[in-house]
Amino acid sequence: MHLPNVKHALIGKPFPSSAQHHERLDKFRALAVFASDPISSNAYATEAIMSILIVLGSAALGLTLPIALGIAALVLLVVFSYTQTILHYPRGGGAYIVAKDNLGTTPSLIAGAALLTDYVLTVAVSVSAGIRAIVSAFPELPLHDYEVEMALAAIVILTWLNLRGVRESGTVFALPTYAFIGGVFLVVVIGLVRYFGLFGAPPMVSPAPVIESAPPVTAFAFVWLVMRAFAAGCTALTGIEAISDGVPAFQAPESKNAATTMVMMAGTAMTLFLGISFLATHLNLVPHPNDSILSQMTRAVTGGGPLYYWVQLFTMLILVLAANTAFQDFPRLSYFLARDGFMPRWMTNLGSRLVYSSGIGVLAVTASLVVIAFHADEIAMLPLYALGVMISFTVSQAGMVRLWGKIARIRPGGELVTPATVLHPETELGWKRLVNGVGAVTTGVVLVVLLVTKFVDGAWIIALALPALVFLFRSIKKHYVGVAQALRTKGITTADLTEIADIVLVPIGDVHRGTLRAIKYAKRMSRHVRAMMVATADTDKDMVLERWRRFPEITDDVDLVFIDYEYRDILTPLVEYIERVHHEEYPNLLTTVVLPEFVPRTAGEHLLHNQTANIIRFRLRAHEDIVVVDVPYHISSLRNKPVAEAPREILEVDLPQPPAPLHNGHAHVSETRANGRRRRK
Repeated sequence: MHLPNVKHALIGKPFPSSAQHHERLDKFRALAVFASDPISSNAYATEAIMSILIVLGSAALGLTLPIALGIAALVLLVVFSYTQTILHYPRGGGAYIVAKDNLGTTPSLIAGAALLTDYVLTVAVSVSAGIRAIVSAFPELPLHDYEVEMALAAIVILTWLNLRGVRESGTVFALPTYAFIGGVFLVVVIGLVRYFGLFGAPPMVSPAPVIESAPPVTAFAFVWLVMRAFAAGCTALTGIEAISDGVPAFQAPESKNAATTMVMMAGTAMTLFLGISFLATHLNLVPHPNDSILSQMTRAVTGGGPLYYWVQLFTMLILVLAANTAFQDFPRLSYFLARDGFMPRWMTNLGSRLVYSSGIGVLAVTASLVVIAFHADEIAMLPLYALGVMISFTVSQAGMVRLWGKIARIRPGGELVTPATVLHPETELGWKRLVNGVGAVTTGVVLVVLLVTKFVDGAWIIALALPALVFLFRSIKKHYVGVAQALRTKGITTADLTEIADIVLVPIGDVHRGTLRAIKYAKRMSRHVRAMMVATADTDKDMVLERWRRFPEITDDVDLVFIDYEYRDILTPLVEYIERVHHEEYPNLLTTVVLPEFVPRTAGEHLLHNQTANIIRFRLRAHEDIVVVDVPYHISSLRNKPVAEAPREILEVDLPQPPAPLHNGHAHVSETRANGRRRRK
């Protein structure tokens, strides 16, 4: 099966570019594609708060709901900011574009680097957490030793689904996402009905365990632990920015549909988050290493019936599929960075299924390396998690504060065209700026708390990685700027261009169909063609000359040079001869080398032959003024011939090997000895 057929079988037939609008997402699919990360955080966000507060004793768990309300208020600020970002930057790009347009290049690169690292960690953490949930659900099976392999398999499956296209992946992910939302929402509703005794429902009885506080804490330590609990619960915010990066993936009107989906996502996620936090607090639940808060709550509400297993099943699935948010946004953010020259240009290319397949592949490989490095232990990865998204929140909202200032200076009826968008006059700018300013300060404080409290646990890795990524982005940009300057035509004349030498060198290993074809081609390029062959002790020059003279119509007026060499390394004298001709006979001119190369039928057959042409090409690439031209000879014409009928010269010669000189009739045959002393092999 040919490679294109394998590709079509795996990811489907290519979509024409005209189908790009058809591949866009409606709000139903978009919520499943972009909201899986923030919605899945409900499986652990409340527990993250309680796991910090329990240090103060079970009595402190009553602070869970107030902290959850504070986080929900922060979510409202962030959602407002990103909704405005979507409406003002309808071409997408999120925090990176907002920062670039309002704060400058460096803040935008910091935001971009922070988000890219967070997307990688989203995949690694989500997949590892999902696999851990699956392993924990089946303790009788020996799955624990295969968590890394299972996590890598999950990443491969997610990669495959996303390579098949946005709409197709959205359809696949819709079922587990909505099944999780429906199941948890139903549990919350039943729990509230039973807690308040509505409709005659039987009340829930949950004894309050008494857990003493750790050694007495000072007022400062108490405040610090509450701040840590707040910061830990901010994992509920991860993924909120996703929609702002992917606005172009929505159906028209893109910005309106994206903003609506953003509000739906925030409303759904916070409803579940507050519901879980309320019930967990009032049911006196306590974090347990082998039983999640969501599991305890569901069991207490349902009694462990089918609904309990429904929630557990789709919790496992959505934890794995939460990684899909990163698979949507990492490639798009990479596109924006690559478009601006800060990442490799091939990251801007759409694949055959109209997705940024290069970005998907890079994310899959990077996340897999993280999973392997941390042995699929999501707990070990959590200190690195959420830092990136808090940086992007802070930078984005600071950028929006500057944006409102720009809009305030626009005259009525006018407009302001920026490199990224077009701005028009608006009203009520004061409170909009205030909301974004408060949001930026709040997320900045959370960022500092996260960085300080988790620094020694692994946050230092992110603290080092972000400057390194920014440096890498600037280095890539510097390279592209240098390439552009080197290729520019402004101010040059034809005299500035290197002249072409009237000589073509053809390395050969023998005289056969491939070399004759290359020589014939070379004669079309220049009046002076020189074939070169390295002659060792085993070389039968008379036989080579006999074959050469059999084709006078091709070999006439072509010089054949035998390079005498005593050692087995035939490539070194060949390359040295080409270099000598170039530097001594035709200095400061473009010298052309024509390489005869035969092409086997399959990749497997290719491995059976020497890679002489590839090595020659590689070694000559370092020379600025040596041009290498490949003349391939496909051997498919021999496919149906018995071995006995195949041309003798093709069977005897392991093409392409080094060259030799000669002359028949008008051709000139000469010999030269390779210079230098070589180590005997």
